[in-house]
Amino acid sequence: MDNLTSTIGFLAAIGTTASFIPQALKIFKTKDTKSISLSMYLMFISGVLLWLVYGIIKQDIPMIIANGITLVFAGIILYFKIKYP
Repeated sequence: MDNLTSTIGFLAAIGTTASFIPQALKIFKTKDTKSISLSMYLMFISGVLLWLVYGIIKQDIPMIIANGITLVFAGIILYFKIKYP
């Protein structure tokens, strides 16, 4: 993979992964998950998990890092959604 492609991949990974931080922090602080869709997060986490597996198979480091971290943040949100419906 060339440097430009890797840079674009890492920037995309940072942007999409970081987008979950404000939501996760807000839910962590307020414990308010009423406006979050449980079915959406279940489907989203399933998709992210599959992208992570795909990235591992392809040995695509930006994809692995982005989806691994996104899985953690989305998992935290899902945990709070289940714990505080």
